[in-house]
Amino acid sequence: MSRTLYDIIEFNKAIDTWFGVGGGADRYARPADREELADCLVAYAGHTVRVLGDGANLLVDDDGVDGLVVDLADLDSAEYSPGESPDEVILHAQAGANLPRLIVESVREGYSGLESLAGIPASIGGAVIMNAGGAFGSISELVTRVHAMSSTGAELVIPAEQISFDYRHSGLEHLVITSVELRLRRVAEKTRPALRDRLKEVMAYKKKTQPMADRSAGCCFKNPLAVGRGLPGSGTRVSAGKLIDEAGCKGLRIGGAEVSGVHANFIVTHDGCRAHDIIELMDEVERRVHAFCGVHLEREVKVWQRTEP
Repeated sequence: MSRTLYDIIEFNKAIDTWFGVGGGADRYARPADREELADCLVAYAGHTVRVLGDGANLLVDDDGVDGLVVDLADLDSAEYSPGESPDEVILHAQAGANLPRLIVESVREGYSGLESLAGIPASIGGAVIMNAGGAFGSISELVTRVHAMSSTGAELVIPAEQISFDYRHSGLEHLVITSVELRLRRVAEKTRPALRDRLKEVMAYKKKTQPMADRSAGCCFKNPLAVGRGLPGSGTRVSAGKLIDEAGCKGLRIGGAEVSGVHANFIVTHDGCRAHDIIELMDEVERRVHAFCGVHLEREVKVWQRTEP
């Protein structure tokens, strides 16, 4: 029997994020399929709708959020199909599919491409929305097509060449991604050990350079263009963590929030931390970096706050 909106929508629901702090949703829905998702979008057309993925890269204000929060965790199927050439494989993954799980699974099957994203906590939909990536590559390099819904539930299919991918940007924020097609490469049996070793190398690098054992939401700030006092101004990007460290912010703490001593672009939380502590700490880091070198840091962490009083 199909569910009605009365069955789907919950009220005053806690929102689970990687920070482990913050308020909840006035209205929350976890649709079981695309049809239920469309029903929710139609019902709340014209109102604020926020899409919840894995809860990484997200901070919810202590006062919670209004409108509707749509959790795509149950849209999590994934399957592989042949590509246009013998060594090409297409991964069809719904938006709620867990990226770390798919990375391990694809490497186990002998498919190359996703291993460069190891250590990034995200759902597939969230990873595409923000064009997740790092030193070893970005997910946009693999995307062939994106399936999405408009705010009124209309279904769209968008080829990769029509998506405005850029550094931590896709231009798809106005849509709800439902599934993604990624182009992977099938590797020969004899080279699969090298693929597995590559995955281990990327993970080892992340564990060495990032506070992966602490509660955080990944990098807090985007790497800015290298334009500022003492910076080359070449149009390339400079490490936000390096600027934060040089501005003397490493170890800076407000309440239960602290700038990580392992990597300055991570804010980690301690017992008793509130979302407001993290927001205040991000504000202070931005102020100090600007005073230090004239750079305005742009937040990579998304902060959800009420839009109505």
